[in-house]
Amino acid sequence: MNAPVTHWQVLSTDPARTASFYGRVFGWQISADNAMGYREVAAAPGGIRGGIWPLPPGAPGGVQLFMTVPDVAVCVAAAAAEGAQVIVPVTALPDGDVMAVLLDPLGQPFGLVQKHG
Repeated sequence: MNAPVTHWQVLSTDPARTASFYGRVFGWQISADNAMGYREVAAAPGGIRGGIWPLPPGAPGGVQLFMTVPDVAVCVAAAAAEGAQVIVPVTALPDGDVMAVLLDPLGQPFGLVQKHG
């Protein structure tokens, strides 16, 4: 299965402060103008778009990579069979995309996304 990294997100205890820091230091264009208030980071030429999200209680901080897959549910099942743990189940987003977040067998979080249309 070809599953390219198509998105990343920083998990932060203070998303507003994190967005402000990276915006000032690197000139990132950041917008929270979406249905979930997610802080979207525009992709610069040659870059990958990303975002900044509040750190869920008990979740490990850091950066999560999101891979685009043809079917999130099928990939979640395959990953779980290999020892991954689901921390955000298969979820439909307001824009029609479908996503899930898992921990690999060593505890590193990663995400899966299935693009709408």
